[in-house]
Amino acid sequence: MRINPTKIRLDASTVCQLKCPACPTTQGEIKRSLGSKFLKFDDFKKLVDLNPWIRTIELSNWGEIFLNRDLLRILEYAFEKNIILTMDNGVNLNTVREDVLEGLVKYKVAFITCSIDGASQETYEIYRKLGDFDAVINNIRKINAFKDKYRSEFPKLRWQFIAFGHNEHEIPMARKMAKELGMGFYLKLAWNDLSPVRNKDLVRALSATGAVDREEYQRKHGAIYGAEAICSQLWRQPQINPDGRVLGCCVNYWGDYGNAFKEDLTGILNNDKMNHARAMLLGKKEEREDIPCTQCHWYKDMKKNKAWLFANRRKIEAIA
Repeated sequence: MRINPTKIRLDASTVCQLKCPACPTTQGEIKRSLGSKFLKFDDFKKLVDLNPWIRTIELSNWGEIFLNRDLLRILEYAFEKNIILTMDNGVNLNTVREDVLEGLVKYKVAFITCSIDGASQETYEIYRKLGDFDAVINNIRKINAFKDKYRSEFPKLRWQFIAFGHNEHEIPMARKMAKELGMGFYLKLAWNDLSPVRNKDLVRALSATGAVDREEYQRKHGAIYGAEAICSQLWRQPQINPDGRVLGCCVNYWGDYGNAFKEDLTGILNNDKMNHARAMLLGKKEEREDIPCTQCHWYKDMKKNKAWLFANRRKIEAIA
């Protein structure tokens, strides 16, 4: 089956001004593998012009997209080409120019996830190191003011809160603040045991997953937390680095399948390497050293538990 998705993920920045302890960007891994880069407007325009089948682009991944000085031009050009932009993976919203905040509304960015792991500066800065809680909330209020000015429902906003032991007591307060700001609210399970949840009953009750961490999620649901959403990106919304390297998914930063700024994107998405990776995730082919998935902890967990992607799906076409 030939893959030609209408949605792609195109990282606008691999640079971030915060120092979140568990993030590979903070640890220097992203800089070493992918470089400290910003998506250039000319590359964005070229990719869009050469691939008119693209209708939706997710801009956020490893860095903070609002540090990209070309961002406003990117928003405007996407709007002119009727391309839907999302920032669903997450932004920290600490440092944003006023004209960019207005541009989010003026050029109808569809959706933004704001990563805010606390309801006060004291708690927020424990994980979002160097972050300014009040600045974030003020920027959200400015977006809402521009939405009123333009009489627009876009961008829709969501408050993402990673549950830790040090911030769990502020989850109810954060949910209340999100509602007052017209935002959705999403409680996310932490990547590691950096600050383990203490009040497990509270987090289970407030989490849509009914789990307090990823291990408990796997025990309860027989699936790896987030695996389907992320690994299915090789079919639904392949990830591209700011320099054009096609990474496949938003987790991979150690290998690529080609360069979309130098080669035909459709050709890359259907080359032998990409097709072999998809087959590996389905449990249909053996791993290969040149496939980035081979080094991924998610793939290793899938292989260990034989929890192959879409195991409960009758047809792969349902998500293509």
